[in-house]
This record gives sequence, C-alpha cells and structure tokens, in this order.
Amino acid sequence: MPANYNPNHLSQVPITQLKGVGAAVATKLEKLGLLSVQDVLFHLPSRYQDRTRIQPIGSTRMGAEVLIQGNVEHCDIVFGKRRMLVCRLTDGSGSIQLRFFHFSAAQKNALTNGATVRCFGEIRFNANGREIVHPEYKVLNDVQAPLDEHLTATYPSTDGVSQHLLRKLAQQSLQRLNTGNTINELLPSSQTQWPSIIEALNFIHNPPPGVNTTSLENGTHRHQQRLSLEELLAHHLSLLQRRQEVKQQDAPAFPVSKSLHHKFLQQLDFSPTNAQHRVCLEIGKDLIQSSPMLRLVQGDVGCGKTLVAAWAALQVIEHGYQVALMAPTEILAEQHLLTFTEWFSPLDIKVGWLTGKLKGKKRKQQLSELESGECQIIIGTHALFQGDVHYQQLGLAIIDEQHRFGVHQRLSLTQKSHDSYVPHQLIMTATPIPRTLAMSAYADLDTSIIDELPPGRTPVSTVAIPNSQRDMVVQRVLNACEAGKQVYWVCTLIEESEVLECQAAEDTAQQLSLALPNIAIGLVHGRLKAQEKVDIMNSFKQGDIQLLVATTVIEVGVNVPNASVMIIENPERLGLAQLHQLRGRVGRGSIKSFCLLLYKTPLSKHGKERLEIMRETNDGFQIAEKDLELRGPGEVLGTRQTGDIMFRIADLMRDQELVYEAKKLAIHIINQQPELIAPLVHRWLGNASQYAQV
Repeated sequence: MPANYNPNHLSQVPITQLKGVGAAVATKLEKLGLLSVQDVLFHLPSRYQDRTRIQPIGSTRMGAEVLIQGNVEHCDIVFGKRRMLVCRLTDGSGSIQLRFFHFSAAQKNALTNGATVRCFGEIRFNANGREIVHPEYKVLNDVQAPLDEHLTATYPSTDGVSQHLLRKLAQQSLQRLNTGNTINELLPSSQTQWPSIIEALNFIHNPPPGVNTTSLENGTHRHQQRLSLEELLAHHLSLLQRRQEVKQQDAPAFPVSKSLHHKFLQQLDFSPTNAQHRVCLEIGKDLIQSSPMLRLVQGDVGCGKTLVAAWAALQVIEHGYQVALMAPTEILAEQHLLTFTEWFSPLDIKVGWLTGKLKGKKRKQQLSELESGECQIIIGTHALFQGDVHYQQLGLAIIDEQHRFGVHQRLSLTQKSHDSYVPHQLIMTATPIPRTLAMSAYADLDTSIIDELPPGRTPVSTVAIPNSQRDMVVQRVLNACEAGKQVYWVCTLIEESEVLECQAAEDTAQQLSLALPNIAIGLVHGRLKAQEKVDIMNSFKQGDIQLLVATTVIEVGVNVPNASVMIIENPERLGLAQLHQLRGRVGRGSIKSFCLLLYKTPLSKHGKERLEIMRETNDGFQIAEKDLELRGPGEVLGTRQTGDIMFRIADLMRDQELVYEAKKLAIHIINQQPELIAPLVHRWLGNASQYAQV
C-alpha cells in the first residue's frame, strides 16, 4: 500500500466499491478508463435530456427528444411486415402513436385503455401523425408523480455498459463527493473566478432545470469551461515537464562553424532568404548550449527548411559528431538523400542511408559505418531507431514532418545517444500548425517560423472542376505537355489501403496512356521498390517523363521546377493540409502554374467549403486554421499523433482563450506549485501521461 494512501480520497476508492459493480462489470468499465470513483466523476456527459418538464403532445416538434404524459386511447398488436405493439396516447392537446417491436404480454396488459403513461423519446412524423418508436415509459398510479429535479445526462459508453448503469454510478459517486470524501482542488488558489471542482462536477452531472442547454451541448457553460481549463493545463504541464526533464540533461555544446558553413554557402547557386538566415541563427544559438535543443521549425511549402537542416547538421559534423535525419516516407527520405549528397559530397562529408527495405550485406555495412563514425550523417525512415542501430556519437536528431510520428517515436531516436548525454533535436514540418494547436501539441518545443518564400516562386492558380469534365482536363494536360511543360496526376482513395490506391493509380495511368499515346507517362506509388521510385523520379526531373501519375507518396519533398500543372483526383477525400502539400509540388519555378481539383459530384457542404478555401488562398497558415476548424486537432496533426492530444472536454477551436490561460497557469505551477503537476496530469491523462515521464 503506498505511503500516501488515503482511503477517503476518491482517486483511491476502487470502482468496485460502488453498488452494481462486480468483477465482470468492472472489466467492461475499464474499457472506458473507469477504475476509481474519481474516474467516474471525470467521465463527463456528452449530451443531456430534459425530463424535468412535461411537454404538451400537440406542441412537440419533429426530431425533438421530449417527456410527454397522456392516457391510453387504445393498444393493439398489429401484424404487418413485423409483429408490433401500437398504442395511441392523448393528453387533450393532441395524440401520439407509441410503437414497440420488442414487447412482452405483461407490457401489453399494463397499457390498458385509460392508463396514464409518462414516456420519453424522439418525436417522428408519419402518415398517422406523431409517433415515438420504443419510448422509455412508466405507467403511473399517481398522475402527479414527481418529475426529475435535474437534466438527465447521456455518457460516452461501450458494449455492455448501459446509460442506466452509468447514471447510477455517477449519482453514487456524487453522493460520496458531497459527503466528505475528498477530491483535490488543483487550480491555483488565485483562480477565484471559477467554480470549485466540487461545484463544477455537481453541476455538469446534474444541471438544474431551465439551464441554457445550448451552452451545455456546446461545452461553453462556465462550469464546463472550468474543467476544460484544468484539462488543457494538464496537457500543457505534461509536455512542459518533459521539456524540463530533457533540458536538465547534458548535451554536447557545438561552437559556431568556422569553415563548413562558409564552404557550404559558397557552393550554393542561390542566397538564403532573410527568414532562413534568422532561423539558422536561432538554431546556432541553441547548439552552442550544453542543454539539448528542442526546436520546431515550421514554414509553408517550399520555404527552404532543408537548407536550415543542413546548416544545423554542419555545425554538429564540424565537431566530430553524427547527425540522423528521419523522414516519414521512403520517397521523402530519398529526396533528402539526393539533396544532402549533392550539398555535402563536395565538403567530404559521408552521407548514409537506412530504411526498413535495406537488407543483407548493404545493411550490415551501413550499420558498421554508423557505429564506427565513418558515416557522418544518416538519412532514413523510422528504421533509424530500431534496436540494432548504434551510433558512435549522435549529436543531432532532425525529424522531418513531425506530425507523421508520435511523441514516442521522437523520443526513441533521442535515446540512441551515449548514457552521458542526449542529442539535440530539430523538428521540421511543412504543414503549418495553427497557433493554439502548436501551443497544445508542441509545448515542449521552441518554435521558429520561416515566413518567406525564395524569390522566383510563382503563386499557383487553383481551379475546381467536376469529374464530368474529365475529357477537357485530359486535353489541357496534352496542351501543357506539347508546350514543353510537365504534369502531375495524383490519384487518391478514401480507403486507407495502399493496395487499392496503387491499383487506382495503375488504372489511371493505363487510361491516360490510351488517351495520350504520344506523351511519355510514368507511374509512381508506394509499392514500387525504392530504386524503381528513385529512377522514375529522376526521369521526371530530367524531363524524360512528361506526365507523372502518382499516389499521395509525392506529397512532400519532390522538387521539379519545370512541373507546372497538377491534377488531383477526388480532392474532397483529402484534408486541406494534404491538398496544400500536394499543390506545393508545382509553382517551384518561374513558370505560371496551375492546380486542377477534379472532384466527384455531388459535393457535400463540407467538401465545397474545403475546395473554396483552396481556390481562395495559397497561405498555408490560413489553410491550417481552416483545416483545424473543419477536421479537429487529431486529424490536423495526423493519425499517429492523435492519441497524444485527445481531449475529454476541451476543444482547441472553441477554447482558444483558455489555451493561452493554461499556458500562463502552467508556468506559474512549475515555478510556484510543482506539487500540483503529478495529480493534474494523472487526473486528466491517466496512462496516456506515460510518454511525458510523469
């Protein structure tokens, strides 16, 4: 039994102490994360039903969930397609039909003519007027039977766990809360503008009659906002504490480069932008410190993050340490390999390559060169942090497109160093992250933004075209190819299946070959061998291929300045950020560029909104804000990251002001009341907080 065990503290009272919870039920409740009485209190309602007042039948509206009361006019078993019990109920203002497909003889006998029935359900209209299918109901002996004193909560559930059980457990837990069992107040005492935790929980589980149900359904009521603030605070603290723990570790300090930076800039055929220069200086200042750099570099498509990464790598390599650059896909890793080999070979820097597909002698040789230190920079996928990969001296981990990796994967690469130090971390993303989301998901990182595009880039004109005009689009592709331009044709599928997506791309390439017999067409997708992909991309880059049919594997990293037209099939199936990434493959030179969104009709309202924003702007940050609004934080960050930022009650769009408040409070708690950190994080993140090492 732990030394700090308190039998009256609700976080330490097992759920099995509540009535109705035996071993079998406890196992089902565990699926909902309910282990203690405190867990039940923080298992918050998702919506509410108003059973505090009886509504006249004649005033009920379609789709409304209402409580009604009336007398049975008649009740019969009807035989149609299915056997059913049909009752007619009236209250003087109107009548309604109650329909039951599953019923017993006892039910039929109880619903006798003249019986008073109170029932709750959703109003529907059919040929017979109003009806409720399978209402919850009671046959009353007393027509003045008391009504509920508060709104009825509906809770998130799982198989085998009924609303009746969850409501019963919530009421038992509230009773314990209100009769002396403790639950800690974890907001700092300065936050007097908010209700106490006990007031907030009582209100949210049992809202009084007449409360603004719209604000409750929207999560904007002050009692809910008080809990949203606490949840945002817990997430923020878990990341800040992780940052603090990492920052307390030692990292090698790398003085500013004396020769490699100068040689590198001399060989470039362009000058870095002011924004690139500013971010390089910020990174340089981090790398001279003996505590680990934790920096996120974000910028729009084509802003030149790769140059910034190379700059950071050179400062580390010059002092005899190694660099690892991890990308989420082989095709992006291959692009980095080509770029870094071109830039670093003249500087006598050995660039290595490691992915899951590298096998046998080649893999063995690469691992040997890495362990001996002969390989100074290694580029690859998540294979870089597998168990058999050993570095001689890893000084810097660069992680590209961070949103494709979870926090765990990011941490595992930094654990590849010697026990005496941890490497610096540079995180990059070409998917601009809305400010509130960045503050919540990347609170452990300093942020740099490259907010300037290199000169000579041309804005891309975007047009949405229905699939019915496909022939016209094919003609436009022919015109572009005959004019010496190159074209991407991107195939997408709603099913997350690489096999189906590749099949769709192969079919499209075949159709286009028949329609455009004189055009050189290439095909690239995720199931090709690494070398095949490299060869096809090189042919496209050199102009031997005029039209490249591809899946979304070309989303990031591909740079072909002569490619000026992109067709994206079924764009309504992709998120805005991904569409923006794809569009960023054109407009990389001085030629006027176009992106054609070839959508399937009819478009949903959501679909129209998303294509409209793509037509209106090329600003990645504006697009990211809209993407967050339409799809939510989990989708914007990417599925691998989703589990790290799943909120129970908080909502990053709705609660933007609270995000800023949580940030201020987190700093106060870390400096003034660090004893609040562990209970806050445990209350809201539970086991999910393990990645934060709390």
